[in-house]
Amino acid sequence: MPLADQLTVIIPAYNEEASIADTVRSVLAQTTVPTRVIVVDDQSTDETAVLARAAGAEVICPLENTGSKAGAQNLALDLVTTPYCMAIDGDTTLAPDAIELLMRPFEGDPAVAAACGFVVPRHVSTVWERGRYVEYLLSFTFYKPTQDYYGSPLISSGCFSAYRTDRLREAGGWSERTRAEDMDLTWTFYQAGHQVRFVPDAVCYPIEPHDLDFMSKQLKRWSHGFVQNVSLHWKGILHLPFLSTVVSVALFDAVVASVIYLIVLPLLAIVLQAPLLLLVYVIDVPAVLVPVLVGAWRRGEVVRALVSLPSFFVLRTVNGFFMLEALVTEVVLRRPLLVYEKGH
Repeated sequence: MPLADQLTVIIPAYNEEASIADTVRSVLAQTTVPTRVIVVDDQSTDETAVLARAAGAEVICPLENTGSKAGAQNLALDLVTTPYCMAIDGDTTLAPDAIELLMRPFEGDPAVAAACGFVVPRHVSTVWERGRYVEYLLSFTFYKPTQDYYGSPLISSGCFSAYRTDRLREAGGWSERTRAEDMDLTWTFYQAGHQVRFVPDAVCYPIEPHDLDFMSKQLKRWSHGFVQNVSLHWKGILHLPFLSTVVSVALFDAVVASVIYLIVLPLLAIVLQAPLLLLVYVIDVPAVLVPVLVGAWRRGEVVRALVSLPSFFVLRTVNGFFMLEALVTEVVLRRPLLVYEKGH
């Protein structure tokens, strides 16, 4: 029996009327259709529930907003009776064979608790969408395969991941103690001795933030979530050599690189009257360009990648600001981000 026949898909949704029907239809049009598709309409104020139901999904509605994506997913998890379940964002569509491919790591390997796929922005038009497009090509063409080779993908992406239901329940479902529930769950699996796999051929297409307002909400949530997870898990991942190294490098980049990038370089350029110092901002272009072009070439999108490259450096600068803000707020001021604010 195909594993997708033993699978429940959970789609948390809040005010997703513009995209929810496409998401549901893409799930139901898979090469192997899951047993059950549950949309959690988290007290939307639009037609999300109506459109999801019309597209063919089972819709459940909590009596009040759960307050986070994790909360909505956990509500549906209580209803899951299949051995496997999957979380897909309400603005994400799937390639036709995405579910079939994503389920393969579970075949014959009980150590695998979760699997995640390749993420490509559905729309690539604005500066922010283009920046995220290059960022994803870099991450999912170079970083994620390297991490998977060593058995430790940093995150099983929340927009499209599959799980063994019993392992997910043993972990307590999706935790609401941080603003990055997918990272929290991934690191929890590793500490319990489970495996997480990356499947590059299983492709999903989320809608990424198209303007600075949406992007700011997402970057704030992600940066605070990263800092919260490091604070929560650092003792537990010290005995996991590769994961602890990856997290250390990411933390170094978040602190030292961001300070140099946003503060030290501009000050030196002004004090020393040496504007050429600012060329350091793009000194790593070749290192970024090679894996990005490899990923783009495989997709037939080389021109799109080249045109989008400058936007990546804009996004990286803004991301550095949010990482520093998260570090100061969470670590120095001890004011954790507690409210889940939806971007995309």
